[in-house]
Amino acid sequence: MASTSVSRIVPASPDKAWSLIGGFDALPDWLPYIPESTALEGGRVRRLKNPEGEVIIERLVDFNEAERHYSYAILQAPFPVNGYVSTLRVHAIPGEENAAEVQWSGRFNPDGATENEVVELFTGIYRDGLDALHTTLTA
Repeated sequence: MASTSVSRIVPASPDKAWSLIGGFDALPDWLPYIPESTALEGGRVRRLKNPEGEVIIERLVDFNEAERHYSYAILQAPFPVNGYVSTLRVHAIPGEENAAEVQWSGRFNPDGATENEVVELFTGIYRDGLDALHTTLTA
C-alpha cells in the first residue's frame, strides 16, 4: 500500500479553517479541481465532478468535529488506484491563534500505474488543494 501526506500552514484560526473545509460537501468552496459536489445518502456520500466532467464518488468513513478531521474512501474515480482512504485534518499551532496546520493524507493501492506515479499524483492533488485553500483564506 502506498501513501502520501501534505501539510500547509494557513492564515486562519483552526476553527475558521475547519468551518471552510470541514463540511464533507464543501470542496467546491475552496478546491478549484472540484467545481461541483452533490450530497447523497444523507450527506454520507458525495458525487463530485472535476473540470473535465469526470465523476468521483466518495463515502465518508470517519468524522470528528471536536478534533477537526474526517476520512473518506473513493468508491469510483478516474484514478489508477483502489483501496483509497484519505484524511483531511486541521491542527492548532501552539501560540498561534490566527494560523492552523492543515494536513491532507491518503493511502491507496496502485492499479494500472506504478507506486511512484500514484504517490506523485496524489501528492500534487493535495499540494495544489492546500495551496488553493491558502489562497481562499487570504482572499
